[in-house]
Amino acid sequence: MEESLVSIITPSFNSEKFILEAIQSVQNQTYNNWEMIIVDDCSTDQTVSIIKEASSHDNRIKLFQLDTNSGTGIARNTALEKTTGKYITFLDADDLWKPLKLESQMKFLKVHNLPFTFSFYECINEAGQSLNKRIEAPLNLSFRQLFLCNYVGNLTGIYEVKYFGKIPISSIRKRQDWMLWLTILKKIKTAQPIPESLAYYRIRENSISASKYELLKHNFAVYRMFHRLNLAVSILCMIGFLFTQLLLKPRYSKNVKASI
Repeated sequence: MEESLVSIITPSFNSEKFILEAIQSVQNQTYNNWEMIIVDDCSTDQTVSIIKEASSHDNRIKLFQLDTNSGTGIARNTALEKTTGKYITFLDADDLWKPLKLESQMKFLKVHNLPFTFSFYECINEAGQSLNKRIEAPLNLSFRQLFLCNYVGNLTGIYEVKYFGKIPISSIRKRQDWMLWLTILKKIKTAQPIPESLAYYRIRENSISASKYELLKHNFAVYRMFHRLNLAVSILCMIGFLFTQLLLKPRYSKNVKASI
């Protein structure tokens, strides 16, 4: 199988504890034709030094630095502009991929003639220890399902540039990935995941994504700002979101034995 170039977008900010492990998880891929575009958002720790050292030994790793601290959205969009691959995928500086991630996804895309796919993933804690939990998703994910709940892990999605173009990332502080997948599902209507875990999502203490209250605020902002719904409709959507989040999505969280 011809290996099309895959561009990996990685924003970084004060990620010295995790960034090398993230880079190594990319270097350990069985699929070799990739470029890792890392955009650092003015880190004040050793993040940049670690990336520079890694890139000095592997020219597939490309570092760019922002002049001012601008947030994850700007960092991702800056990386997006630098990409040259036929496919775009994402890996945050504290997450990890399993070695077969890219190979499995590229085969799946080509065999099923798809422009987009994603996969299941597992959760680890800040120390990198397994939380014995795998996050799955509907096998035929519809726009309606995605509208009420983000089933696509940001570290697992991959899309074809020729089909979608380079899709800009929202400047909203959180839920940027959800808006990206919604943009994709608006066009293709349904999406099929690879029904296996291909990545590790790190749950960090005191992170916004770990705060239920903060999560609700950012989800409400998606309905108001991205979908441009009025206040009343946005509230109704949030009721649907809460119903899905509390009663339906837990069905896709599975207890598994540690695999890391």
